[in-house]
Amino acid sequence: QVQPVESGGGSVTVGGSLRLSCASSVYTGSDRCMAWFRQAPGKERERVAALTASGYTFYADSVKGRFFIWQDNAKLTLYLQMVNLKPEDTAMYYCAAASDTCYIAPDRYDFWGQGTQVAVSS
Repeated sequence: QVQPVESGGGSVTVGGSLRLSCASSVYTGSDRCMAWFRQAPGKERERVAALTASGYTFYADSVKGRFFIWQDNAKLTLYLQMVNLKPEDTAMYYCAAASDTCYIAPDRYDFWGQGTQVAVSS
């Protein structure tokens, strides 16, 4: 699975939870970054979480304490657990891979999935 493939999106009410998955074997070396981005209609694509090969994580301030990123290396699957979801979390969520540093800018990522939609209603 070279191109990332996301799954797990859906519709929930405020306070609900979802777990997104991203199957990918794009980069398996020691220097890589896997990240989750999201894009709401009319807004810029933003990075919400990222994970380095060494296990260091980055989170956007807006999701700290509510979103958690990790990877199952045996399954080559990246996850994003989202809890206490808010209406402002509504967006298309994308999995992305970079060959080295966990950049903030989306144009520094080389591979992208097709996205999975998350909708949070009040």
